Amino acid sequence: MNKRPIYVTVLGYLLIAVGVIGIAYHFNEFKGANPNEYVLVLVVRLIAVACGVYVLRGKSWARWLSIAWIACHLVISIFDTQKGVAVHAVVLIAFTVLFFLPAANRYFRSPA
Repeated sequence: MNKRPIYVTVLGYLLIAVGVIGIAYHFNEFKGANPNEYVLVLVVRLIAVACGVYVLRGKSWARWLSIAWIACHLVISIFDTQKGVAVHAVVLIAFTVLFFLPAANRYFRSPA
């Protein structure tokens, strides 16, 4: 098995942190609100956590899902602010480049 590149480790833990922090943040925001909205937000944040966990375990589908997750946030941010679009675009580009560097490709191809 190939050694996990440090930047893949950082991205994996970043996804987990963003998911957990997002759950905590939205938990306080949605107290007393429509439960369906909270369930949707919870699912989206749990996707980030799952992506982070499985990126760390070397599952290639998790890097693809991570990129799709960030791309969805980019699309959603189009309806919000230009700053949000810029931030999500930079994050999407960074994740895409880092997840497909040669060392990352070797890591995700190896049997985990």
